[in-house]
Amino acid sequence: MSTRREFLQCAALLGVTASLPMNFVLGQENATKSVNPLFTVPNGNILNPKRTPRNITIPNVGNFRVLKGDFHIHTLFSDGYVMPKDRVHEAVENGLDVIAITDHIEYRPFFGGKSTQLKERNDDHNIAYDVAKPEAEKMNLILIRGTEITKSTMPPGHFNAVFLKDVNPVAEAVNDWKKMLEAAANQGAFVFWNHPGWVAPKSGGLEKGVPMSFTAEHDDVRRKGFLHGIEVFNGTSYYPVVSDWCNEMDLGLITTSDIHVSEWNMYGSQNPFRPITLILAEDRTEEAIREAFFARRTIGWAAGMILGRAQWVEQLFNACVGITKNNGSLQLTNRSDIPCQIQIGNNIHELKPQSELVLTVDTALKKLTVANWLIGTAKPLEIAIG
Repeated sequence: MSTRREFLQCAALLGVTASLPMNFVLGQENATKSVNPLFTVPNGNILNPKRTPRNITIPNVGNFRVLKGDFHIHTLFSDGYVMPKDRVHEAVENGLDVIAITDHIEYRPFFGGKSTQLKERNDDHNIAYDVAKPEAEKMNLILIRGTEITKSTMPPGHFNAVFLKDVNPVAEAVNDWKKMLEAAANQGAFVFWNHPGWVAPKSGGLEKGVPMSFTAEHDDVRRKGFLHGIEVFNGTSYYPVVSDWCNEMDLGLITTSDIHVSEWNMYGSQNPFRPITLILAEDRTEEAIREAFFARRTIGWAAGMILGRAQWVEQLFNACVGITKNNGSLQLTNRSDIPCQIQIGNNIHELKPQSELVLTVDTALKKLTVANWLIGTAKPLEIAIG
């Protein structure tokens, strides 16, 4: 199995066209292989499947709270295999503060025909949110109304719209993808482009062998104010060049699970490499999260990597890691649950979550590199030290 260090070297070599499968980094032998809970339940307790929710410790960044979320999730109300209420419980167990259920508008294989038990709401695209909302309130989870706009060609591909007030007006424009994005933006929604490097020519992805690019069609909707962000990490795939696109075009950077099966079958129990979007928000409210999205204060955390803009990634690091330099030694204290790979010269040292690391260094050392905190394609964060 490859190491994360080897992965980062691979990413640097592949450069801007990379779309990398992340199963090995996520600790998965096969991302689509089902897991039998009878043999893998923690502590061997197969009679009580309830587990203590994961507690993710990340200090505040200045006046901002660091909230944890996933904004690309599917349920049985499109092509997922889990009920909306179960997505709420999965999120709480994973230590998330906020999720958006983003079922497809165009693709709902479990609806329609004689088999449906939901004929009265068969054309209502708010139903998954409405089913999950009471459970989310009971569990103190922030639930965002969202949807996925799913086109079968690339361009345009797929988009998520989150912070919607009503999905149905977006669905009414289903025959014109630009009007769908416009209808979402007119509600104040944040729209982001999903999995831009996905290879699936019949389902809205790329043809095999075609490098991903920021197309003229995508630039057109961006200029019109209908596109606000892009996924840099989706499910188990990482698209390094997206970091550069977001920096160059003032777009928000998002990491998501795009989960369809159960959390257990996708990532296992409370997998620390599971993709999460970190949101630097003024408060733990939907409106504060929305404000942070439009201010581009989002940071990706997936497969042991931090992915984001230099401004916010550096501030996050300084909040998480204390550095003391004393003559020929350097002491680093990680106050967070985010791992750091500290590179000095050609050597990389692991600063594990909630741990300390003492290094012997040259007294003339002026900076260190955080190899797994990336602010662009193969561009790790650099931290100045006194």
